[in-house]
Amino acid sequence: MQTTLAFDVYGTLIDTNGVVAALQKLVHDDAEKFSQTWRDKQLEYSFRRGLMQNYENFAVCTSQALAYTCAFHKVSLTDRQKAELMDIYRVLPAFSDVKTGLARLKTAGFRLYAFSNGKADALEMLLNNAGIRDLFLGVVSVDDIKTFKPSPATYGHFLQQSRAVGASAWLVSSNPFDVIGAISAGMKAAWVRRSPEKIFDPWGIDPTITVSSLVELADRIKLS
Repeated sequence: MQTTLAFDVYGTLIDTNGVVAALQKLVHDDAEKFSQTWRDKQLEYSFRRGLMQNYENFAVCTSQALAYTCAFHKVSLTDRQKAELMDIYRVLPAFSDVKTGLARLKTAGFRLYAFSNGKADALEMLLNNAGIRDLFLGVVSVDDIKTFKPSPATYGHFLQQSRAVGASAWLVSSNPFDVIGAISAGMKAAWVRRSPEKIFDPWGIDPTITVSSLVELADRIKLS
């Protein structure tokens, strides 16, 4: 069976730190810290909602994480400023290696899908704006089943939607929780370690391969 690659979107294909430039105008020197807190809380809220089975979509998690971040950093933003930041999250840029890496993988014969906690319509807009939507066969969102990665149900949903099987399907993600979740669900997984400072969770569940970019992935992964 042809190898299928499921690409996480936020933080793997799309640079969530792309919001820093806008934040610098609002919070100045605290922009990077603000951005990191916002991202950390966004993920935490999705994890908690998944465990509680109290689902709200990823945009809601992102908005509520922004409200928390403002309170944490003692920053007062108007509703309009918050809305503008949320709008930026819909048009964030891709990392510089993404388009070349995806194009090489597609040319090599891999089946490429975007696979994310985000809603499908937001993902379509994001990928189109980044100029990479046409490289994917489809977009698979966990919103369809009202839970979040790394629930085993999300990886099963991806396999069903992409008509792939675990033995010939890979997750590609920069998020260790996502890599561990996919491997636990029977898939293979590539960890995209974009920075040498990044640490993989020491759970005894290692990535199938580790790469520093999607261009390196294209050089290392083999078509089955």
